Amino acid sequence: MKLKIETSKRIELIDITQEAQEEVRISGIQEGICIISARHTTAGIIINENESGLKEDILNLLERLVPPGAGYKHDRIDNNADAHLKAVLLGTSETLPVVQGKLELGTWQSIFFAEMDGPRQRTVNLTILKIA
Repeated sequence: MKLKIETSKRIELIDITQEAQEEVRISGIQEGICIISARHTTAGIIINENESGLKEDILNLLERLVPPGAGYKHDRIDNNADAHLKAVLLGTSETLPVVQGKLELGTWQSIFFAEMDGPRQRTVNLTILKIA
């Protein structure tokens, strides 16, 4: 299964929790796991709280840790080395349990697609596996 995402900023966090939950529901799987993965080297998948201040804090932290234009060798090619490095820090996938037909998330947990080099059209893969 694939989610198509249209990003609108260079760096942003997009909540994809509802879309992922819907794909799990459609699959009909009651017990299993769901692997959510970004198909891009300048994007990531993270789980955290969907609170505007925290989302801004996460993006600001990434900017401080990996500022654009800091002399990265990859910038000679397409000037987006910082996006690749931020994606390395975030990781490109998360695996969640499916329990009673739903993704098992904590009270404050949401699934985010983390865009680091937008705006772009992006694809997220969802692999849902049934546990016998």
